[in-house]
Amino acid sequence: MILYYYPQCPFCARVLSAIKPLNLDIELRNTNTNPKFKKELNSLTGRNTVPCLVENGKPMFESADIIKYLKSK
Repeated sequence: MILYYYPQCPFCARVLSAIKPLNLDIELRNTNTNPKFKKELNSLTGRNTVPCLVENGKPMFESADIIKYLKSK
């Protein structure tokens, strides 16, 4: 799983704080510090919206949906 995010985003912060206690293997890709990640996100989704969780090439937006999904894992 990959999470596209940037730290200043309050919705990303919510997802990041939910990830910590779950001990899931999620690669974090900061779209602010690495333009390559922003380009990847846009190529995959046609959007630059974060947070975006990608698993098996399938993107998921909306922090509440992402948190709910991660807690179900």
